[in-house]
Amino acid sequence: MYKMLKRFKKKSSTEGKDESQPPRNESSISQKADVPENSAISLNKLSLEEKVTTTSDSDKQAISYAAERVIGNGSFGVVYQATVLETGDTVAIKKVLQDRRFKNRELEIMSSLSHPCVVAMKHCFHSKGTKPDDVFLNLVMEYIPETIHRTLRNHTKAKKLVPIMYTKVYVFQIVRSLAYIHSIGVCHRDIKPQNLLLNPRTHEAKLCDFGSAKILVKGEPNVAYICSRYYRAPELVFEATEYTTSIDIWSLGCVMAELLLGTPLFPGDTGIDQLIEIIKILGTPTREEIQAMNPNHRSFKFPQIKPHPWNKVFRKAPPDAIDLVSKFLRYDPTTRITPFDCLTHTFFAELMEANARLPNGKPLPETLFNYTDAELKTAQEKGITNKIIPAHIQAELKKVGRLPS
Repeated sequence: MYKMLKRFKKKSSTEGKDESQPPRNESSISQKADVPENSAISLNKLSLEEKVTTTSDSDKQAISYAAERVIGNGSFGVVYQATVLETGDTVAIKKVLQDRRFKNRELEIMSSLSHPCVVAMKHCFHSKGTKPDDVFLNLVMEYIPETIHRTLRNHTKAKKLVPIMYTKVYVFQIVRSLAYIHSIGVCHRDIKPQNLLLNPRTHEAKLCDFGSAKILVKGEPNVAYICSRYYRAPELVFEATEYTTSIDIWSLGCVMAELLLGTPLFPGDTGIDQLIEIIKILGTPTREEIQAMNPNHRSFKFPQIKPHPWNKVFRKAPPDAIDLVSKFLRYDPTTRITPFDCLTHTFFAELMEANARLPNGKPLPETLFNYTDAELKTAQEKGITNKIIPAHIQAELKKVGRLPS
């Protein structure tokens, strides 16, 4: 099998350079418009040595920030850990170069988001750069100290796997975040362990970094070169431009697989190599599956490879975990499990037990079942209330009138 794939790889090696993280040109800005000033700035730029004072739109009070350290950087800009001098609160500030001719798509999307499993944006402000025309947009967000990526790395260094109970808790929360953003038309387009924040004390998980996010509109094309390679859905590898939010579902499947294995499931070196890694596990896609991924793609003559049995891929994972991953990772985007259906999966049944505990003996995160009114309404409409809300939580919600008695 591998000799056949290697020969196919050599035939396809004319593909251009492929970076693990695609550029964000298409996703970084939207339609032309003037960007309204959100607040006043007292200093020219935000750096590790300087403080920035801004006026909060909500109460018109001055807020001063002191940047402590860089906690993230890349082609998009820099993320700082900062302190609010008036309160001592810790925040994260993402600083990106702003083109004043355009609205920033990330700002527009984050301004519209409000969910317990999505990182919250507190407000934003503009600051000047070293060059006369440089203007930076600073997004002030809640600070969460860790990521699932670092948790995976720490377990790998210790030659251990993430305990299955933690995997259930983390994936459940991220599924909730996807159910929410997808319900309002937003596709994240860069789900990966680095973009899943984690509070190591409470084990609350939150989705962050909407720099690649976009509201998908049916019939409108999108860039195919999006999402970090290991987590890139096969329709993107097939250069589809009219994809759906199901690309996020594939990416989450890759993240869950990594939590179960301790290493990425599809570690391709290039775009075509990524497809080969997928074929090794899922087998050769059928003509119908290729059409479902991208009906406009030219025909490839793939070597005929049979699917690798999932129970041989995940030798240490429980059957219900393997079943859920298999529902995430399907070639045909329309057959992938939806977020709300995912919440009802038996893999999460243990979380519904009244005496459920974390591996460290502590209770489950208090925010695990803090459903919004919209989520409760959807659960009732789908008839899944009993499957996604523990009985003792339901009783509390009924007492306060948030669920019908």
